[in-house]
Amino acid sequence: MGAEPGDYVMLAMTDTGVGMDEEVLAHIFEPYFTTKERGRGTGLGLATVYGIVKQSGGHLWAYSEPGQGTTLKVYLPRAQADEEKEGLQQVSSASGVPQGRGETVLVIEDDPVVRDAACKALQANSYRVLEAADAGQAMEIAMREDTIDLLFTDVIMRGKNGRQIAEELSAVHPEMKVLYTSGYTDNVIAHHGVLEEGFLLLQKPYAPSSLVKKVREVLDS
Repeated sequence: MGAEPGDYVMLAMTDTGVGMDEEVLAHIFEPYFTTKERGRGTGLGLATVYGIVKQSGGHLWAYSEPGQGTTLKVYLPRAQADEEKEGLQQVSSASGVPQGRGETVLVIEDDPVVRDAACKALQANSYRVLEAADAGQAMEIAMREDTIDLLFTDVIMRGKNGRQIAEELSAVHPEMKVLYTSGYTDNVIAHHGVLEEGFLLLQKPYAPSSLVKKVREVLDS
């Protein structure tokens, strides 16, 4: 997302439309880019929003899959008094990221950039990391591994979704804990029946430290 570390107020908006593929998603904030017919759109709406948010020190993040709708998240810097800001910085510097204890984490993510970042964050904090881009690769790994302590999987992917993959892998590794991740909000995922209520979800975009902390939390639960 390119955001500077700090406290933000996040506003999330989700629709139930046709969604977008990666090619369209890559251009949605560009001026004059539109998928509408000539005369039906200027392509300046999201570009204008993007400019306003960036000028305010904030960030925009969009997540979409064909047929699954779109979620747009707006991050705006949270206003703080100088004393409060100083106190938060002291707490942040005093609290370290909880380290792994050599546990094995299987990461399933179809976006190679996101997958690589997640794996590097976990490896840097003493976890043994296995990675897969889809259900087929994940099952191959599961069949040859003696132990998988935690599965970290995207929810919405091409082919089988994260819940279906988790169910299949749990039959091979019943001891495995599961942590899901998605760019969609939890209520949207539950509404579509992809996951049941009470699932553990780390929303995208997430900071590497947030991932490491959440993994430690799930493993210790």
